[in-house]
Amino acid sequence: MSPRHIPNLITVLRILLVAPVIRLMLRGEYEWALALFAVAGISDGLDGFLAKRYGWQSRLGSYLDPLADKLLLISCFIAAAYLGLLPVWLTVAVVLRDVVIVTGAVAYYILSQPFEGDPHWTSKINTFTQLVLILAVLLQQTLLQVPGQVLEGLMGLVLVTTVSSGLLYVWTWSRRYRRDRAERPARLGPG
Repeated sequence: MSPRHIPNLITVLRILLVAPVIRLMLRGEYEWALALFAVAGISDGLDGFLAKRYGWQSRLGSYLDPLADKLLLISCFIAAAYLGLLPVWLTVAVVLRDVVIVTGAVAYYILSQPFEGDPHWTSKINTFTQLVLILAVLLQQTLLQVPGQVLEGLMGLVLVTTVSSGLLYVWTWSRRYRRDRAERPARLGPG
């Protein structure tokens, strides 16, 4: 096995951590859920560092990494809402944003052309705020009494970053699609 595959293997391991984290949350074993969630978060930083530092980026990794993040975060949001730790409306917003983005990406691929998965900086901020909120919720259930105002502030921040990044994706991909449609006859040339 080539060292180039290490970041993708770490990402796959992160995907495999999703089910145990959720099972532990649902069983009320928040300490263990927090520990595995922390391992998943550290692995996310590690695979990204290795890929960039050593030039081990791959097309597969560009799809697997955000998939791993989304599986972990969406699953944790759904479990937290089910357990009454987060409001359902916030979880719906988080899930709906990702459904809109994936649906738009598939539609763009079908109607226009293949594209490279290149997350916008607002999406990275959104992922970070979601991670911090889930971390705070798990900490609240275990080691640390997180003030209610902090949790409410984090929820508001997640809502703002979720909606703004979702709208930005819709706007960006709509513009790109219209541009591609306008350029298509010029690319084909005269018949």
